[in-house]
Amino acid sequence: MTAGVKRRACLAALAGGPAAWLGLPAAAHAGGQLEEPLVDSVRTALSSAVADLAPPEPLFVTTEARLVYLRWLGAMSDRLRRSKPDWEVRRDFLQTVWYESKRAGLDVSLVLGLVQVESAFRKFAVSPVGARGYMQVMPFWSRTIGDGDAGKLFHMQTNLRFGCVILRHYLDRERGDLYMALGRYNGSRGKAPYPNAVFAAQRRWLFQDRSAEA
Repeated sequence: MTAGVKRRACLAALAGGPAAWLGLPAAAHAGGQLEEPLVDSVRTALSSAVADLAPPEPLFVTTEARLVYLRWLGAMSDRLRRSKPDWEVRRDFLQTVWYESKRAGLDVSLVLGLVQVESAFRKFAVSPVGARGYMQVMPFWSRTIGDGDAGKLFHMQTNLRFGCVILRHYLDRERGDLYMALGRYNGSRGKAPYPNAVFAAQRRWLFQDRSAEA
């Protein structure tokens, strides 16, 4: 969180519901993800899932699939322009979000909504509890399933990879209950403000391919 945003602003946003959260674009809203013990099999699986970052180059089976992706990229780029004015930065970010979301089996619009709520698309955002980067990943995850270097959480693909893998893990733990998984991601399991804020933000990033309907 930037120095100019006080903790009480975040608390006021929590009390005000999703609209209040979305009205504080400068804040990092991450709660305290709980460091929970992981059985060896889960730790190994998560460690494998975040390892070996490859260039997030989308691969498509058909030309039409590639065209759908390019139309999505164009639409999302227009919506993200105010947060990321530089085209190449915007393209690389969206391409990486798309790649990591698909890799983790998550809806891309959900991940974009989560990033909006967590960091307002700020690469170097830090919350009051120390969560870092776009998806506000807690540093303990670097020690638990990474190589121990929490500084890497400010690297775009590393942060998005960790965030998506962690959310997938929580979704599996909650047996597909996205509401509860989002609460666990934020450290507020069972409480409504955070999941509702993410769901509200997600609506901005939904994509309907009008060309396919023609």
